[in-house]
Amino acid sequence: MSSPQSPVILPWNGVYPVIAPDAFVAPSATIVGDTQIGAKASIWFNVVLRGDVNYIRVGERTNIQDGTVVHVSSKDHPTIIGTDVLIGHMAMIHACTLEDGCFVGMSATVMDGAVVEKGAMIAAGALIAPGKRVIAGQLWAGTPAKFIRDVTPEEAASFPDQIQRYVDLGQSYRDLVSG
Repeated sequence: MSSPQSPVILPWNGVYPVIAPDAFVAPSATIVGDTQIGAKASIWFNVVLRGDVNYIRVGERTNIQDGTVVHVSSKDHPTIIGTDVLIGHMAMIHACTLEDGCFVGMSATVMDGAVVEKGAMIAAGALIAPGKRVIAGQLWAGTPAKFIRDVTPEEAASFPDQIQRYVDLGQSYRDLVSG
């Protein structure tokens, strides 16, 4: 069995990423510059968080799944990702705010200045246009995305279980990688 590689952790203009000691960052992830990752967050394989021309903040227990790119906009918009956020595989998160407890589906794109409020859901493949606000508890889908319906009580009730599953999985991988 080969030993695992380390993630790419790079400073930008002398600013190093700050990663909570109990966060999981996959060996193939890249974390750059003014980026902070909270406790028990999980940053999965081939994820890029590039805090070079502005800053990125990732809250506790948030998971950013495989192949996702998180970037910022110079001067105008950092990227702020709250606590207990679920971000699906291959999403594009650019210079926006994802409030606590929201969900972004696989291959969704959230653009500059957009805000996804607490408990809102973005469907897989959706495009949240620049400056849009997805209201708390709403589901948006389409390209460009629009309001489809309210998040059901069953969907909302499943969020904590999904978050905990990723916390546990991330901790298992962290233990595996740290040996």
